[in-house]
Amino acid sequence: MERVPLRLEIVEATRVLAEAGVASPAVDAELLAAHVLDTPRGRLGLTPLVDPAVAERFRALVARRAERIPLQHIVGSAAFGPIELLVGPGVFTPRPETEHLLEYALRVLESRPRPVVLDLCTGSGALALAVAAERPDAVVHAVERDPAALAWARRNVDRRAELGDTPVRLHHGDVTDRALLPFLDGSVDLVLANPPYVPEDAELEPEVRDHDPHAALFGGPDGLAVIEPMLGSIARWVRVGGHLAIEHDDSHADGVVALVRRRSVFGDVVAHRDLAGRPRYVSATRVTRAAR
Repeated sequence: MERVPLRLEIVEATRVLAEAGVASPAVDAELLAAHVLDTPRGRLGLTPLVDPAVAERFRALVARRAERIPLQHIVGSAAFGPIELLVGPGVFTPRPETEHLLEYALRVLESRPRPVVLDLCTGSGALALAVAAERPDAVVHAVERDPAALAWARRNVDRRAELGDTPVRLHHGDVTDRALLPFLDGSVDLVLANPPYVPEDAELEPEVRDHDPHAALFGGPDGLAVIEPMLGSIARWVRVGGHLAIEHDDSHADGVVALVRRRSVFGDVVAHRDLAGRPRYVSATRVTRAAR
């Protein structure tokens, strides 16, 4: 059978995805083609022609993406910082925007040997595992409440350990539980958190609304139902001179700053923006011993 020009297949896939409302149709078409061919996206030009069976498989995946099934669910993985994570139904798909927290983490930990790091609402394990990959001397703990997400995190922890990374220590628990992880009290150099923070009435893209777990997205009517209570435990865990960084909804910068400042143990409270100028996360430093 006659082979098919790959570039024409990608052009058609881009059209189909654009008509379906996919935000980045050309990129997604190329990533799906790279997945089918098991080759890096940047090397697609080295495969000008493909067999009809390969083209058919590619079209089938494009059809699924046109149904607004997340690209990461179709290919089975998501890139995050220096690592690749297994993802699928039942776990929140890590976003590139959260890499701002990773950059902050690596910056504040740069001069600290063997730091203790705690990742709250870890989901797939993205932040915890990326820190462990970049800082093999770190002792990294991660907490997840949802059993399905925790199972994904366990798969990723085991996979990264097989690849040589320092294993992350996973804990099943609720980050709003004031009795959680008492053995970490006063010993953590950095707490990272990407909690559920979307207000319940927010309008979301189908990929998010229909495929990310509800519990990983929504943080109550105002989006702060998890952030506010977990700050008490964060104040207990972080040692003096340690840091926290919490991702939040872009409508929450002032609110999260105010919540953190209400805890008298924190100082140097800063609201950070992402590259698009949107409020992305709040950081702070533990400055006193006595929690209020």
